[in-house]
Parts: sequence; C-alpha cells; structure tokens
Amino acid sequence: MKQQTHIRELINRLARLDSAAGWEGDLNPTQRAALSYLSRANRFSRSPSHLSDYLGSTRGTVSQSLKSLLQKGYVSERRSDEDKRVISFELTSKGRKVANEPTPLEITLENLMADDQLRLQNVLTKTLQGVLEQNEGLEFGPCHKCIHHTVGPDGLRCSLLAVALTELEGDQICFEQESA
Repeated sequence: MKQQTHIRELINRLARLDSAAGWEGDLNPTQRAALSYLSRANRFSRSPSHLSDYLGSTRGTVSQSLKSLLQKGYVSERRSDEDKRVISFELTSKGRKVANEPTPLEITLENLMADDQLRLQNVLTKTLQGVLEQNEGLEFGPCHKCIHHTVGPDGLRCSLLAVALTELEGDQICFEQESA
C-alpha cells in the first residue's frame, strides 16, 4: 500500500470516529459540526450557504440541520435588516454549551506534546490547502491571518468589507479569508 493511501485512510478513519462520537443526545454528527462551525465563524460567515461550503455538504442537508437545531433550541435565526431574504444563525447558550464540549479526538490531541500538535496542525493545514486549491474551495481561515485584516488607530478592521471588527472576530473564521 502506498504511504499516501495509508495516510488518507488514517485521516478518514479519524474523521469517521470523530463524527460517530457526534451521535449523542438529540444531535447527529452534521448538527454537531454545524454547532462547531457556528461557534468559530464570524458574523459574516453564519449563513446556510457558508456552512454548506465549509462542511462540503449539500445546501439541503445543511438547511434541514439548521431547521432542526432551531427547533431544538440550539440556534436562533436572524434576518438581515437590509435584505429580509438573508438569514444568519447564532448559537444559543444551549448551543454554545454543546459546541464547547471537547470530543474524544480533541481530548486525545490535547495529550500530544505541544511540538507534535504544532507539526500535525501545519501538515494538515498544508494538506487542506492543497485539496481546497484542487477543488477551488474557500479557505475559511482566521480573520487575523487574512490580507484584508488591518490594525489601525481605531482598532481592527476588515478592509474588504470596510467594517470594524471586535477582538473576538479577529480570531474567528471567515468565508472571505485569504491568507496573507
């Protein structure tokens, strides 16, 4: 077996085991992934289409997952004041609690040495970037590592969207992110 095939199988198995751990309580793995994404996404990136792009899932699946999360009280829906067709989702306190619970994979990774964690993160980041380039996917990286992120006398700003950012948003992921 080629080494690349073995690595892919290891990554897939870890992803499947991590996803399987998402079947808990009244949530399924896709709903848990949505909660995790929404907990990390900035205010510009919480629409169903952005979530769909991030998860690599169909819009129908994401729409049904968000509808279910709304009914269960994990998220709230907000319509844009400018365009009522534009919807975004926010975590409720119930949703934040679930999103902040560590998964078995996170607990295992936490037990790795800091150097190993950093090396693994760098290798997986490069791998993800390569796959995204091949598929013409979006990066969804952290705002503070974006070419549009600026720091000025008035604080943090997104020069692309021409808006001020909070400190928290500087660390959140954005669908517009382009690595600096």
